[in-house]
Amino acid sequence: MQSRVFSRGLFRLARVAVLAAFALTALARAEQATPSKPRPAAPAPPWQLSPEERELQARLTAEDHADMMRQLGIRRLRPGKNGNTAPGQTNQANYDPALANPYPDWPDVLVGSDGATVATPNAWWRRRRPEIAAAFEREIYGRIPAGVPAVSWEVAESVGSQVGGRPVVAHRLFGHVDNTGAPEIEVMLRGALVLPAGASERAPVPVLIMFTWGGLMPDDPAPKFPGFPEPQGPSSEEQLIAAGWGYVALSPASIQADNGAGLTAGIIGLTNRGQRRTPEQWGALRAWGWGASRTLDFLETRPEVDAGRVGIEGVSRYGKAALVTMAFEPRFAFVLVGSSGKGGATPLRRHFGEAVENLTSTYSYHWMAGNFLKYGAEDADFGRRDARDLPVDAHQLIALCAPRLTFISYGIPEKGDALWLDAQGSYMATLAAGPVWTLLGARDLGVTEAYGTAVMPPPETDLLAGALAWRQHVGGHEDRSNMTHFIRWVDGRIGRASPAR
Repeated sequence: MQSRVFSRGLFRLARVAVLAAFALTALARAEQATPSKPRPAAPAPPWQLSPEERELQARLTAEDHADMMRQLGIRRLRPGKNGNTAPGQTNQANYDPALANPYPDWPDVLVGSDGATVATPNAWWRRRRPEIAAAFEREIYGRIPAGVPAVSWEVAESVGSQVGGRPVVAHRLFGHVDNTGAPEIEVMLRGALVLPAGASERAPVPVLIMFTWGGLMPDDPAPKFPGFPEPQGPSSEEQLIAAGWGYVALSPASIQADNGAGLTAGIIGLTNRGQRRTPEQWGALRAWGWGASRTLDFLETRPEVDAGRVGIEGVSRYGKAALVTMAFEPRFAFVLVGSSGKGGATPLRRHFGEAVENLTSTYSYHWMAGNFLKYGAEDADFGRRDARDLPVDAHQLIALCAPRLTFISYGIPEKGDALWLDAQGSYMATLAAGPVWTLLGARDLGVTEAYGTAVMPPPETDLLAGALAWRQHVGGHEDRSNMTHFIRWVDGRIGRASPAR
C-alpha cells in the first residue's frame, strides 16, 4: 500500500514539473489578460517529454495496468498485433481479406438478447437501445459515475482575429471543475469558441466541437506531428468559417490524460479522489466525451450559437471519442468520425490490422473500461476470452447515434491512413447499423448489399443521400479532406443555405 501511495505522489510531483516546463504560449497570453487568476500550465504533447518523464509515465502506466489485471483475475494477456509489414516480424497483423472475418455473424442490431426482433421505434427506444448502451458501458467504455463534479465556465478573453482571411471573434474558454472533494487534483477544461464575426442572437450559427491536440485560438501555434506530412489545402477551421459555421477547439488532454499513468488524475482521478479505477468505471474515451458534453452546456448559454445544431468531430483516437460521445449524448445533432479504427467504427470481431489485444495493452487500455481487458485474456480466473465473446460491436455503437446525422470518414493508405485502421471493416459496420435509421424513419446509406459481403466503394464515392453517410477521401490520416463535403451534407439535411464563398 505504501508503494502505491508513493507512486501516486511521485507521479503528481512529476506531473506538476512536466506541466510547468511545457506551458503553451497561448496560456501565457491568457494569464497576462487575467493575472489575478494564475492557472496551471497546459499538458505537453507526449513527444515533448524528456526520457526521464517518459520512463516514469511508462512505469506508472504499467503499475496501473497490472493492478487492473489483478482486480479482474487475469494472469496473462495475449500480445497485440505487430503492424510492421517488414519481413521477419513476429505476430504480424493480418492484411489478407480472405482471413479477415473469422467471426462473420455479428450481433444483430434489431434482435434483443432474448431473441425477439425489434420491429417498432418504441421497442428500439424502450428496450433494444438501452440494452446495447448498457453492454457498451459495462464491458467496453465504462460508466460515468454519479456525482461527477460540476463545471463553471469562464471566458478568459475575447478577441477579433481572422481564420482563412475571414473575420472572426474568438473566445478563450476555461472550464473550472469543482475539486472540493479532492483539492490536490485540479482539472480545468480548455477550449476556444470561434465564431464568424456576423454571428448574433438574430443569426445564430451551427457549431462543431473538435477534439484537438492544441493551438486552440486562431493565433495560437499549431502543433506539429513528427513523421506526419502537413495536409494540403484549407484547414477544417477555415472551411467551417467559410461556410458560416463556428467551431470549438477542445483539448482532450485538459479533461483526461492520454495514458494510464494519468488515471488517478484528470476528471477520472478527481471523481475517484485519486484512487485507481474499478473494472466498470469509465476510460478516457468516455471522459473526453463528458468534457464535450460540458462544453455543449456552455454553448447552450450563448445566443450566437444555434444550440440545436451542435456537432462533434475527431480523428484517430479522437474519432473514437467523437463516435462514443455521439452515441451517449443525445443533444449532439451530428458527428464527423475520422479514421477511428477499432474502438471506434471498425468491428472488434474483424481480424484485419489492429486487434482487440492492441487495445488491452498498456498503450491503449486507458481509453476503455477495465472490464475490456477480459477480451484479451489468455489465462484468467474466468478462462480465456477473445473478440467473439464481446456482447456488442462497432456497428451497434454507430446504431446508438440513429437517427441523427452520422458521417463516417476515412482516407487512403497511400497517403498515410494506414491499412491498420481497416476502412473496409468500418464500411461494413456502417451498413450493418443502417437498419436502425430505416426503422426510425430516416434514410441510411442506400446500399442494398448485405454487410457481410459488401465491398467498400472506390475513394471519393459520395454516399451522402441519407442521415447516415460514408465517404473515403484521397488524403491521409485526417478528415479535413472531407470537411467541405460534411458541411454541405449537414447544411442540406437541416435545410440551411451555405453562404456564398
